[in-house]
Amino acid sequence: MLEIVGYIASALIGLSLGLIGGGGSILTVPILVYLFQVNPVVATSYSLFVVGSTSFIGAYSKYKAGLVDVKTAIVFGIPSIITIFITRKFFVPALPDYFGAIANLEITKAIFLLLMFSVLMIVASISMIRSGSNKEEVTNPNQKFNYPVIILDGVAVGVLTGFVGAGGGFLIIPALIFLCGLQMKKAIGTSLMIITFNSMFGFIGDFGHYNHNWKLLISITSIAVIGILVGNKLSKTIDGSKLKKGFGWFVLAVGIYIMIKEIYFTN
Repeated sequence: MLEIVGYIASALIGLSLGLIGGGGSILTVPILVYLFQVNPVVATSYSLFVVGSTSFIGAYSKYKAGLVDVKTAIVFGIPSIITIFITRKFFVPALPDYFGAIANLEITKAIFLLLMFSVLMIVASISMIRSGSNKEEVTNPNQKFNYPVIILDGVAVGVLTGFVGAGGGFLIIPALIFLCGLQMKKAIGTSLMIITFNSMFGFIGDFGHYNHNWKLLISITSIAVIGILVGNKLSKTIDGSKLKKGFGWFVLAVGIYIMIKEIYFTN
């Protein structure tokens, strides 16, 4: 039953990526851990493959529709790609298996990553709720690139994606809008391209560290791809930004659930 729910939830990953350009990736790790019983550390690696493959399909569709700014994707993506590869290749494997104990809670590597992930979900949800409350995005199409800030944001996204396996769309899209002057629809398409390369290079950095269940990976990815194709179709008639607030509340609830479960109900 849990697996059936997991496969249904996998469609939501792609659907949200297609509609709002992010958010879906932040659900991948909880789906893998709690519905498919994947080890949390390995789940961050699986998430990179699922999100990268799904985002690629979405980015290609957006590119054909003229909704991807390639120059912006390159400027933002290069520092992000380098950072995530280094993080996955060297830093994540170097994390200790045991961090110590706080009160009665034994902090293992798996619990540490899940707690990091829950904090990320809560922060991301607040970002989505706040941006979803805005009636329109304010952009300046003549705004020049703020290269130092864009590079720093790219590095931050790379570190974030590297440690927790999430695409970071909730950080990328605001940066593309307010630092690069992109309109919302083009920011979503460009975000998908950046997430694609970030996730795939992060997954490449995992080679040699984990044994992957390819049958499970391909199954989840296939359903998520169907979701993003549907999301791309719906995005032509539905304003994804209007859905962001409701989705943000959902992500907030999941983030709080993970934090409570790992602190109070582990073991």
